[in-house]
Amino acid sequence: MGNTGNMTFGSRLREYRDHRGWSLAELARATNFSRSYLSNIENGRKTPTEHLARACDAALRAKGALIAAARGADVLRLEQTPWQTAELVQRMRASDTTADTLEVLHSTVQELCCQYNRRDALELRQEAHEWLKRVTALLSRPVGLKAHQDLLVAGGYLALLAGCVEYDLGLMTAAESTRVAAQQLGEEAGHPEIIGWGHEMTAWFALTQGRFPQAVAAARRGQAAAGTSSVHVQLIAQEAKARARLGESGLADLLAEGRAMLDGMPYPDRPDNHFKIDPAKWDYYAMDVHRMAGDDDLAGDYARAVIRDNTAPDGTELSPMRIAESRLTLAFVAGRDGDLEQAVSLGREGLKDGRQSRVHLYMIAHELNHELRSRYAGEPLVQDFGESLRTG
Repeated sequence: MGNTGNMTFGSRLREYRDHRGWSLAELARATNFSRSYLSNIENGRKTPTEHLARACDAALRAKGALIAAARGADVLRLEQTPWQTAELVQRMRASDTTADTLEVLHSTVQELCCQYNRRDALELRQEAHEWLKRVTALLSRPVGLKAHQDLLVAGGYLALLAGCVEYDLGLMTAAESTRVAAQQLGEEAGHPEIIGWGHEMTAWFALTQGRFPQAVAAARRGQAAAGTSSVHVQLIAQEAKARARLGESGLADLLAEGRAMLDGMPYPDRPDNHFKIDPAKWDYYAMDVHRMAGDDDLAGDYARAVIRDNTAPDGTELSPMRIAESRLTLAFVAGRDGDLEQAVSLGREGLKDGRQSRVHLYMIAHELNHELRSRYAGEPLVQDFGESLRTG
């Protein structure tokens, strides 16, 4: 996110506040901290607490940047290298499964999960596989019960990450095998969140393959298994997205249920972790459901909010995939509003980047193509857009 390693928390806070167009008074109302206290924080006269950093990060949709700045961890996070530490690898090879080693391992796994939205897919898959091999080697040696469970959890998240990336790359058979392995690790560890994500991936696979009843069924199974873990919210979203494509009504109640559950959960330490749900992510889910329901005003509002929330003050796209789908949503809105040229332009722009989840993006793009063909039959622009999908 630009060269921000030397910025203080106060300057980062002011940067994000200005980027969102908020006054200090507006931030004070959103966070329940006084305007004067926030002014002192921005000017460096007071030191931010963890609670304040979390509140400001959530209010300004900073995706963990303000939490990291408060902890002085920006450089560590942006270097993206903790998993390459030679000391950790040597300790793991020696089967040193001390609490410190396992803590660093879990930090490494989390860091990898935070790279999902922006790192090269093949690189990330290779990195995840290398760490899975190391975890597997440790699991084959005698370790204590607690260490064994911790290793199962680390392996479960690594497998989930690898499976997601494999599916993005079009390796569907490999992705399903990896998903099954991840769910089995979750079951062995007794970890409802990993089990829930295994079901979520089944729902996601089915959704993007057009098997909407199966997506609904998988999402419901996942909700039963996930308990109160945050993946329950994402499973509700997948159910709503599948039911919207089945033409079902009454989805506002389901969305409200998911939103209420999310509001009752603590703000995550790392909102950029692919396997954590933050409030900004819910806008992304709601956008899809409202688009499918034909609620163009709401879909457009959510799409613009997603683009704003995932753009850093320096213009860096924090989540290229969410932004790409938001542009496709705005293409739907433009097409339904009679602006074919804008619809096609936004549709092409939405497909231009999309480092990952090409399967998911092309599902949305094909839905857009079907919509445009039904509204603008025979138009050369529509034919060109459809041809680009066939050859893309």
